[in-house]
Amino acid sequence: TMLGPSGSGKTTCLMMLAGFEPVTNGNINLKGKPINNVPPHKRGIGMVFQNYALFPHMTVAENLAFPLEVRKMGKSEREEKVKRILDMVQLGEFGNRRPMQLSGGQQQRVAVARSLVFDPDLVLMDEPLGALDKNLREQMQYEIKHLHENLGLTVIYVTHDQTEALTMSNRIAVFDDGVVQQCSTPELLYERPENAFVANFIGENNRLMGSVEAINGDQVTVKTDSGDIVVASKVNVNNVGDRATLSLRPERIFVSPEEGRTPNIYSAKVEELIYHGDHIRTRFSVCGHDDFIV
Repeated sequence: TMLGPSGSGKTTCLMMLAGFEPVTNGNINLKGKPINNVPPHKRGIGMVFQNYALFPHMTVAENLAFPLEVRKMGKSEREEKVKRILDMVQLGEFGNRRPMQLSGGQQQRVAVARSLVFDPDLVLMDEPLGALDKNLREQMQYEIKHLHENLGLTVIYVTHDQTEALTMSNRIAVFDDGVVQQCSTPELLYERPENAFVANFIGENNRLMGSVEAINGDQVTVKTDSGDIVVASKVNVNNVGDRATLSLRPERIFVSPEEGRTPNIYSAKVEELIYHGDHIRTRFSVCGHDDFIV
């Protein structure tokens, strides 16, 4: 997955892979062969757009058969492939309907099916779930993930939704201002971000600013700007005296009415409680900050 805020360059990168944008530097290799000068229709790449781009004057079956007709495939083989892919996306009874007779989720499945029907070497998806409501979007995330696993296809997915990226991806490249900030597994991105941008962009995060007081192996001692001492993991810190940004996930904080004896214990004042059903979001004043979330 290519993940990043709007304008970070992820869709431009996807368009270069598809052949719709010129490559200004370097090579794009597909199955070990450079494709920079190969026109889009000869790259063997399937694509799913955010607006689906289904042909409204064609039935679902005709939409799926179109890429096969372009490739001069025989009628019987076309019909067999269309039937197989419709069954795969659980739309076997909808082949004769027009796109406008389908729900948003069904149209999305047709768009995915059309990108898969000609057995592409690579499938590109440009925020295909952006127009769906929350529940349907979550359902389709799992459906696309299962299709990817069952077919063994390589899929490159573009999104600005971090939860979507964490749910669906084997690897995530985090973009900012045209630069890949980190490319790693979802677990490593969340647990061990390589810089402050990745830490802040992936999940909710509390930040404290301070200066490094001591370095001990893979741990550092930081004195915050409010004068508190914090022991933290060493990431992107080289020398004593360096400025540092401390990042702490809200779900990793333990709240207790009693004072304990372990490191990193601080008094806090509850500023706000918000009920979310499966959890309560609490805002504290701590270490000189009044927006510390637990």
